[in-house]
Amino acid sequence: MLTLRLIRRFCTIPHSVASEINRSVKKPIEINVPALIKLKNERDPDKLFNLFKDNARNRLVIENRFAFEDTVSRLAGAGRFDYIENLLEHQKSLPQGRREGFIIRIIMLYGRAGMIKHAVNTFCDMHLYGCERTVKSFNAALKVLTQSRDLESINSFLSDIPFKFGVKLDVYSVNIVIKAFCEMGFLDKAIIVMAEMEKLGIKPDVITYTTLISAFYKANRVEIANGLWNLMVLKGCLPNVATFNVRIQFLVSKGRAWEANKLLAYMRLRKKLPDFFPDEVTYNLVIKGFCKAGYYEMAMRVYSAFHDEGFKPNQKIYQTMIHYLCAAGKLDLAYTMCKDSMQKNWFPSVHTINNLLEVLRKDGKIDKAKYIYSLAMKRKPRFSDAQVETMKSILSIK
Repeated sequence: MLTLRLIRRFCTIPHSVASEINRSVKKPIEINVPALIKLKNERDPDKLFNLFKDNARNRLVIENRFAFEDTVSRLAGAGRFDYIENLLEHQKSLPQGRREGFIIRIIMLYGRAGMIKHAVNTFCDMHLYGCERTVKSFNAALKVLTQSRDLESINSFLSDIPFKFGVKLDVYSVNIVIKAFCEMGFLDKAIIVMAEMEKLGIKPDVITYTTLISAFYKANRVEIANGLWNLMVLKGCLPNVATFNVRIQFLVSKGRAWEANKLLAYMRLRKKLPDFFPDEVTYNLVIKGFCKAGYYEMAMRVYSAFHDEGFKPNQKIYQTMIHYLCAAGKLDLAYTMCKDSMQKNWFPSVHTINNLLEVLRKDGKIDKAKYIYSLAMKRKPRFSDAQVETMKSILSIK
């Protein structure tokens, strides 16, 4: 056991050490603000460029995807594409430029800035940085190139580049092209791409079929969309919830709410298959279909089923129900749903709120209208002054 004298000896601080401590207390340590925080807070494009350049080898910056994307986005917004090129080209020359994953990020960042040629050149020049190419970097460049909506360039890249660099395409490559062609309106070309790729041994997946089915439904080419659905099943590729939702959306758009509900019931009966189980989008579409067709009781039944499956109402469900209940004159129910939605911090569109205020006022339910207005005033961020004034004018509030 230590004696009191020994304890005093161990607890006594030498005079030199005490002086050093006093000096350090008098002079506060200057805290160096981390580079990531500086980058986030910097608003001047010139200073932002220099700050990023100074941290070109800082792993905390280089490995942070958000720091890269945010810097490129802000420089692009300022029109400083020369700075973006300087930064990204410099990154390619550093050790990280030998990693394909890092080069893919550079390609996507060029795409984010709309610098498509730079993105494609980055892929084509990968060997100059000692970086191996695979179909992953090819797909990244292809995805960026499709943003150009240049059919000739896409076709050229697809036919020449894989052969030139020995890249073997996969189903993701096919899906990128098919999605682009569908968005450009070249639906027949999209089907040809699928057929040609099958000849090369690339088997279409559920994403391939869903993309095509959706595009043909939107183009009102129903026979081909239905034919693609049948072809998908015959080839042993089962639809997933996204595929079902595409068909349900088409049925709703055509006023065929009962058929949409039948498809929902089919999905609910197969709940053991996760890919078949309806999601929030499915229910929202069917509710919308019944509301549009004037079957409000059925819409409420589907809404109850939505609850029974363990789902919680979301903003889209509330928005749909409130909008159509107002149109049908079912004001008490519309009021209750709007109140519940706002109390959960889910606010319908300002148009829907104004519409509800208008019909409640006309029906003499001014107290309920004022309560909805009071809830609307609690929204964060708050509605604009002009929107608030419109609500006040509806209720004649000064």
